[in-house]
Amino acid sequence: MQGTIASLNEHALLRRVQAGEAAAFELLYERHQARVYRYALRMSGSPEIADDVVQEVFLAVIRGARGFDPQAGALSSYLYGMARHLLFRQLGSPTMDELEDDAPATDANPLDGLEQAEQVERVRLALASLPAHYREAVVLCEMEELSYAEVAEMLGVAVGTVRSRLHRARAILVEKLSEERCRA
Repeated sequence: MQGTIASLNEHALLRRVQAGEAAAFELLYERHQARVYRYALRMSGSPEIADDVVQEVFLAVIRGARGFDPQAGALSSYLYGMARHLLFRQLGSPTMDELEDDAPATDANPLDGLEQAEQVERVRLALASLPAHYREAVVLCEMEELSYAEVAEMLGVAVGTVRSRLHRARAILVEKLSEERCRA
């Protein structure tokens, strides 16, 4: 039976979750939890908030995922959209705290690791200072590696808007990081 469940498409899997099938929920959770958590963490900078968002998203799935239309888009886009809504509702403002670094330094030389950590910190602070709609484009396109079309669907905007936001975000980041380098 487990092999049969694993081969189901997202919509069929969701129907089984809504019918109360625990194995289907476990598989759906396994497929999507890490990405939803990373998105929430990168947008909020808080592991606690990210945990809360993941919990609320998957509770909504158990309760029936009202509003999900497989004809309108992918389940992953729907889950990101719920996480986005919960984040903005919970934080109450587009200004979010510093993002958490999930790529630890692996250099053997501690001074090299320190320099890399300082660079990561500068990038993280620059990213955290972006307006939320630009930060979202960077997080989803660059860090989560979603396509422009997936991000556009999730945010309810045109693909050109996603490209524009990402382009502007990159330009702002380059400017901020250049200014930081000049001050250092």
